[in-house]
Amino acid sequence: MSFFSLVAVLLLEHFRPLDQRIQLYVFFARYGNFLERHFNAGRYRYGMLAWGLGVMPTVLTVGIISFFLSRANFLLAMLFNVGVLYLTLGCSQFTQSAGKLVQALRADDIDAARNIVGDWEGHSVSVFKANTLTRVALEKLLLCAHRQFFGVFFWFVLLGPAGAVLYRLAQILSQKWGALDHHEYGRFGLFPDSAFLLLDWIPLRLTAASFAVVGNFEDAIRCWQEQALHWANKAHGIILASGAGALGVRLGQPVDVDGEIKYRPDLGVGDEADADYLESAVSLIWRSIAVWLGLLLLLTIAKWAA
Repeated sequence: MSFFSLVAVLLLEHFRPLDQRIQLYVFFARYGNFLERHFNAGRYRYGMLAWGLGVMPTVLTVGIISFFLSRANFLLAMLFNVGVLYLTLGCSQFTQSAGKLVQALRADDIDAARNIVGDWEGHSVSVFKANTLTRVALEKLLLCAHRQFFGVFFWFVLLGPAGAVLYRLAQILSQKWGALDHHEYGRFGLFPDSAFLLLDWIPLRLTAASFAVVGNFEDAIRCWQEQALHWANKAHGIILASGAGALGVRLGQPVDVDGEIKYRPDLGVGDEADADYLESAVSLIWRSIAVWLGLLLLLTIAKWAA
């Protein structure tokens, strides 16, 4: 059922992208703000309690519904799976935006390109030149592919719809609370951050490995081993180093963020990023998706044959 549910969602997302999913995440973010206001006393255990209240009720509810539907009616269970995945996956978000950015860069419409990348980054990129815009967009594209698809895919296959919801909600709370300044907010954000790192440990490395398999394997593995640890966020470094090596493109390098130079180590090997590499990155991601789906199909056939 997992294979057919994922294929159905990919087709559904291609023809009917769901913009309303963003509003659902806004509602959950507000709930997260409510929990933070009432539980953030700077203690680790309060962060653990708030995370449990933020994540587990929804995960358990989805798990219980999925359990009973799977035993009651195959079609209803599959429709439920598709509905949950439709809300937790987001392939169209990165592929469509990347396509618009490629068009803008090839048309030398630097203002349109800055608007697209600025929306992705959440801050002004008015001083970014074309090559910097492309580098930053490539990095965002690779990270979004992992967070919006591969991470959710892994936990959906492992735990069903409850796993997809668990990964997505944990990722949102890690972004909200894990980034809190420990000097100002104490240890409240440590557990949400650690919980997501634990959930993401295996899928993160599987994503990086799949980039290597469908791209330049030797460069991807070498960049992963030699460059990933130098990135500020080590988890992000694994995805970016592997993806850059697989594509044969150079990422990282200093950028000007709101008038302040942000120094970032070099990632990858090869040429400077351009619009062609953005298209290559989208192709790399879809080839990796095909590999994951192919492996899942083989597991599904093996299960039927057993």
